[in-house]
Amino acid sequence: MTIGTRIAQKRKELSLSQEALGEQLGVSRQAIYKWESDSALPEIEKLIALSRLFGVSVGWLLGVEESERPADAPHSAENSGELTEAQLKMVEEIVARYLAAQPKPPKRRMWPFVLTGFILLIATFSLINRLDEISQQYQRVQMTVSNVQSSVNSQINGISTRVESILKAQNNLTADYGTEIIASDLARNIVTFTARAVPKTYEEGMSAVFLADSGDGPAEFPAELAPGRTFTGEITTELTDNIVLSVVFISPDGVRQTQLLDTYDGLFGYTLPTEYINLDGNMTFMDVTNGTVTFSNNDRYVSFRKISVSTSLTPYDMPVAKAVSFRMGLFRNRTLLTWLEPCEKPSTFHGFEDHEFFRLPENYSVSITGKDTLCFALFVTDEYGREFVICETVFKIADNESDLTYASRPWHHITSPDEWTY
Repeated sequence: MTIGTRIAQKRKELSLSQEALGEQLGVSRQAIYKWESDSALPEIEKLIALSRLFGVSVGWLLGVEESERPADAPHSAENSGELTEAQLKMVEEIVARYLAAQPKPPKRRMWPFVLTGFILLIATFSLINRLDEISQQYQRVQMTVSNVQSSVNSQINGISTRVESILKAQNNLTADYGTEIIASDLARNIVTFTARAVPKTYEEGMSAVFLADSGDGPAEFPAELAPGRTFTGEITTELTDNIVLSVVFISPDGVRQTQLLDTYDGLFGYTLPTEYINLDGNMTFMDVTNGTVTFSNNDRYVSFRKISVSTSLTPYDMPVAKAVSFRMGLFRNRTLLTWLEPCEKPSTFHGFEDHEFFRLPENYSVSITGKDTLCFALFVTDEYGREFVICETVFKIADNESDLTYASRPWHHITSPDEWTY
């Protein structure tokens, strides 16, 4: 087990959230997260404080002692400033054990190393002047090449920009255009746009239609000729995360020419509930025994906290739905193993304010191989019956084959239920 997994294990045994543990130690929740994911190490005074709080030795936290012998000082995170004499002795003992465990190099004769060093020193002095000359020559050549490249790139960029502008002007069929969202209906999952397009070259008898493609192919919508030779119309299409709007100009002889107007990305996602969701589903502290992960005691509880987010930042002033129901599941390779049961906050948990809890059956176990992934996923349904999935972190068997570790870390990763088997 790593230092991070030991800290996570003891925190869970005390029913503390990462935020609550950070408050007791005087550090942020992000610091606790970094410790438990082994992306940062606690300072020595924080290790002392952790050993007191968890009732274990510093040596056990560092992995140099296998037994969880009690710490010498009482359990308190408030006395983690100056090191006491007992703590200093403890650190000295750990360092002494580490040094004693290191293999001692065999004795070697020193004169060959001294002679070699003397020869290298003479050779170095003799080469310094030559290296300086070569370095100066290289810098002069490099500066010349850089000046030539800069001049050539400038000319090429200027030519490319002019060519691109010419081609764009030649290929653009519109002299002016615009689109705008005017309405949306989340219950029907549709959105309505207004569109206008002025052809660059107008012919008497010309007509036009607007196209909308929400992912299932383009659909046509009529366009009317308004004053100023402007074609206008309304487009109502399915609300998705990728909507492409175009105009088709139809000449009197029936020739059709299509021009892209606008692309709208992420509209569907903007309307999903924004009162979410900090999912607390860490498994890095759990052991794997013969390919089996067992959830027992506090390990079988999973919670999430809704976080209010301002909707004023929503692009296009899109409305935002409310979340009305939640389902928590345990998944192996995105295939459901079991749904968790909603429950009240356990009395043994402290610091989990505003959390909603779910639980697995007592002593629930899962078989897992090195090719498998394991995760908790929260299925959220909004007031319009639309469902999406939040899965923050995915786990796999660690290299030591006795712990779980991170397979990926998709922070607030939102997916479609179609990507899961349940």
